[in-house]
Amino acid sequence: MIRKRVFSAAPWEARVGYCRAVRAGNHIYVTGTAPVAEGGGVEAPGDAYRQARRCLALIERALAELGADLSSVVRTRMFVTDIARWGEFGRAHAEVFGAHPPATTMVEVRALIDPAMLIEIEADAVCED
Repeated sequence: MIRKRVFSAAPWEARVGYCRAVRAGNHIYVTGTAPVAEGGGVEAPGDAYRQARRCLALIERALAELGADLSSVVRTRMFVTDIARWGEFGRAHAEVFGAHPPATTMVEVRALIDPAMLIEIEADAVCED
């Protein structure tokens, strides 16, 4: 089976030993994607909706590098630091996946790698080819 990997150049990739996403056959697995801003730092500190949108944009970019798009996503997992803000995270998710909703999970976690991060999202996709 052919495998292809894409990297985001996040500082944690080399230190932890992972890639942004890997395609194995027609399956794509996108690792936990945090709201990292262009040029580093955290995108939109304090803004749950914008952070979720940023995560989803980074996921979309990784999928495109592996020959897929958001309609290929069959499952997402959202790790959030404040479940009371589920509506803000959910609104971003619904806007992106409304036409092709995947199975999803949202769970509250104690913390993410940077205290300013409110959400991290994983995605699994299946491609037709």
